[in-house]
Amino acid sequence: MAGRECYHCKQWVEDGEPHDCWTTTEAALTRDLSEDLQDAWERLRETAAEFGDQRIYASHNSIMFSRKSCYFFVRPKKSFLEVCVFLGRPLNASQVRRVNRSSKSKFVHSIRISHRDEVESPVTDWLREAYDFSDVLARGTKPARTKTVAKKKTSLSRARRRGKAASRT
Repeated sequence: MAGRECYHCKQWVEDGEPHDCWTTTEAALTRDLSEDLQDAWERLRETAAEFGDQRIYASHNSIMFSRKSCYFFVRPKKSFLEVCVFLGRPLNASQVRRVNRSSKSKFVHSIRISHRDEVESPVTDWLREAYDFSDVLARGTKPARTKTVAKKKTSLSRARRRGKAASRT
Protein backbone atom coordinates (compact mmCIF):
# COMPACT_ATOMS: atom_id res chain seq x y z
CA MET A 1 0.00 0.00 0.00
CA ALA A 2 1.19 3.51 -0.78
CA GLY A 3 1.74 6.05 1.97
CA ARG A 4 3.86 8.94 3.09
CA GLU A 5 6.06 10.05 5.94
CA CYS A 6 4.52 12.84 8.06
CA TYR A 7 6.58 16.00 7.74
CA HIS A 8 6.18 16.88 11.44
CA CYS A 9 6.41 13.62 13.41
CA LYS A 10 8.20 11.46 10.80
CA GLN A 11 5.62 8.68 11.29
CA TRP A 12 4.65 6.54 8.26
CA VAL A 13 1.02 7.19 7.31
CA GLU A 14 -0.81 4.85 4.90
CA ASP A 15 -2.99 6.43 2.21
CA GLY A 16 -6.49 7.06 3.52
CA GLU A 17 -5.44 6.58 7.16
CA PRO A 18 -6.38 9.50 9.44
CA HIS A 19 -3.39 11.22 11.00
CA ASP A 20 -3.18 14.16 13.39
CA CYS A 21 0.26 14.45 14.96
CA TRP A 22 -0.60 17.78 16.61
CA THR A 23 -3.10 16.18 18.95
CA THR A 24 -1.53 15.52 22.32
CA THR A 25 -2.61 14.89 25.90
CA GLU A 26 -1.43 15.80 29.39
CA ALA A 27 -0.51 12.16 29.92
CA ALA A 28 1.66 12.11 26.79
CA LEU A 29 3.48 15.30 27.82
CA THR A 30 4.11 14.16 31.41
CA ARG A 31 4.67 10.42 30.84
CA ASP A 32 8.49 10.57 30.69
CA LEU A 33 9.00 12.91 33.67
CA SER A 34 11.07 11.78 36.65
CA GLU A 35 9.27 10.90 39.87
CA ASP A 36 10.11 14.30 41.44
CA LEU A 37 8.78 16.13 38.39
CA GLN A 38 5.66 13.94 38.30
CA ASP A 39 4.97 14.89 41.94
CA ALA A 40 5.60 18.57 41.22
CA TRP A 41 3.29 18.42 38.19
CA GLU A 42 0.49 16.76 40.18
CA ARG A 43 0.75 19.34 42.95
CA LEU A 44 0.80 22.20 40.43
CA ARG A 45 -2.27 20.86 38.62
CA GLU A 46 -4.18 20.20 41.85
CA THR A 47 -3.41 23.68 43.15
CA ALA A 48 -4.62 25.36 39.96
CA ALA A 49 -7.71 23.16 39.71
CA GLU A 50 -8.79 24.33 43.19
CA PHE A 51 -9.02 27.96 41.99
CA GLY A 52 -12.34 27.36 40.28
CA ASP A 53 -13.91 27.06 36.85
CA GLN A 54 -11.31 26.80 34.08
CA ARG A 55 -10.17 24.73 31.14
CA ILE A 56 -7.01 22.61 31.37
CA TYR A 57 -5.77 21.16 28.08
CA ALA A 58 -2.65 20.09 26.24
CA SER A 59 -1.48 22.03 23.22
CA HIS A 60 1.70 21.11 21.31
CA ASN A 61 4.42 21.00 24.00
CA SER A 62 2.48 22.79 26.75
CA ILE A 63 -0.37 22.24 29.16
CA MET A 64 -2.59 25.32 29.24
CA PHE A 65 -4.69 26.64 32.12
CA SER A 66 -7.30 29.13 30.97
CA ARG A 67 -10.52 30.88 31.77
CA LYS A 68 -11.45 33.13 28.83
CA SER A 69 -7.76 33.16 27.90
CA CYS A 70 -4.66 31.39 29.16
CA TYR A 71 -3.48 32.64 32.57
CA PHE A 72 -0.54 30.23 32.84
CA PHE A 73 0.94 27.23 31.08
CA VAL A 74 3.48 24.52 31.81
CA ARG A 75 6.13 23.16 29.45
CA PRO A 76 7.42 19.84 30.78
CA LYS A 77 11.18 19.51 30.15
CA LYS A 78 13.56 16.64 31.02
CA SER A 79 14.90 18.18 34.23
CA PHE A 80 12.29 20.82 35.18
CA LEU A 81 8.82 22.19 34.55
CA GLU A 82 8.84 25.57 32.86
CA VAL A 83 5.87 27.48 34.29
CA CYS A 84 4.86 30.67 32.44
CA VAL A 85 2.48 32.91 34.42
CA PHE A 86 0.64 35.97 33.04
CA LEU A 87 0.31 38.83 35.54
CA GLY A 88 -0.56 42.51 35.32
CA ARG A 89 2.73 43.55 36.88
CA PRO A 90 6.36 42.48 36.61
CA LEU A 91 7.72 40.42 39.51
CA ASN A 92 11.19 40.74 40.95
CA ALA A 93 11.80 37.48 42.80
CA SER A 94 14.49 34.81 42.87
CA GLN A 95 12.09 32.15 41.51
CA VAL A 96 11.39 34.20 38.37
CA ARG A 97 14.01 33.53 35.70
CA ARG A 98 12.68 35.90 33.04
CA VAL A 99 9.96 38.55 32.64
CA ASN A 100 8.68 39.77 29.27
CA ARG A 101 5.85 42.10 28.38
CA SER A 102 3.32 40.00 26.47
CA SER A 103 0.75 42.77 25.82
CA LYS A 104 -0.15 46.28 26.97
CA SER A 105 -1.63 44.90 30.18
CA LYS A 106 0.24 41.62 30.81
CA PHE A 107 3.71 40.38 31.69
CA VAL A 108 4.75 36.74 31.28
CA HIS A 109 6.98 35.33 34.03
CA SER A 110 9.08 32.22 33.46
CA ILE A 111 9.59 30.03 36.55
CA ARG A 112 11.45 26.69 36.78
CA ILE A 113 10.02 24.02 39.05
CA SER A 114 12.09 20.91 39.71
CA HIS A 115 10.58 19.57 42.94
CA ARG A 116 7.17 19.31 44.62
CA ASP A 117 8.30 21.53 47.52
CA GLU A 118 8.74 24.47 45.12
CA VAL A 119 4.99 24.48 44.44
CA GLU A 120 4.14 26.60 47.47
CA SER A 121 3.88 30.27 48.39
CA PRO A 122 4.83 32.62 46.66
CA VAL A 123 4.47 30.58 43.44
CA THR A 124 0.94 29.45 44.31
CA ASP A 125 0.05 33.04 45.25
CA TRP A 126 1.19 34.22 41.81
CA LEU A 127 -0.88 31.50 40.12
CA ARG A 128 -3.94 32.62 42.09
CA GLU A 129 -3.22 36.26 41.21
CA ALA A 130 -2.98 35.29 37.52
CA TYR A 131 -6.29 33.40 37.76
CA ASP A 132 -8.01 36.44 39.31
CA PHE A 133 -6.31 38.85 36.89
CA SER A 134 -7.58 36.90 33.88
CA ASP A 135 -11.13 37.47 35.16
CA VAL A 136 -10.50 41.23 35.44
CA LEU A 137 -9.29 41.30 31.83
CA ALA A 138 -12.23 39.19 30.62
CA ARG A 139 -14.74 41.61 32.18
CA GLY A 140 -13.15 44.41 30.21
CA THR A 141 -12.23 46.52 33.20
CA LYS A 142 -8.86 48.07 32.81
CA PRO A 143 -6.32 47.09 35.45
CA ALA A 144 -4.68 49.86 37.46
CA ARG A 145 -1.59 51.02 35.62
CA THR A 146 1.11 53.44 36.48
CA LYS A 147 0.98 56.71 34.61
CA THR A 148 3.64 57.40 32.07
CA VAL A 149 5.05 60.87 32.50
CA ALA A 150 5.87 62.53 29.23
CA LYS A 151 9.18 64.32 29.08
CA LYS A 152 8.78 68.03 28.74
CA LYS A 153 11.17 69.83 26.51
CA THR A 154 13.29 72.09 28.61
CA SER A 155 14.05 75.67 27.83
CA LEU A 156 17.67 74.59 27.37
CA SER A 157 16.73 72.34 24.45
CA ARG A 158 14.65 75.19 22.96
CA ALA A 159 17.61 77.49 23.33
CA ARG A 160 19.83 74.94 21.57
CA ARG A 161 17.34 74.66 18.71
CA ARG A 162 17.19 78.43 18.40
CA GLY A 163 20.96 78.59 18.43
CA LYS A 164 21.19 76.00 15.62
CA ALA A 165 18.55 77.84 13.60
CA ALA A 166 20.41 81.12 14.09
CA SER A 167 23.73 79.59 13.04
CA ARG A 168 22.21 78.30 9.79
CA THR A 169 21.22 81.79 8.64
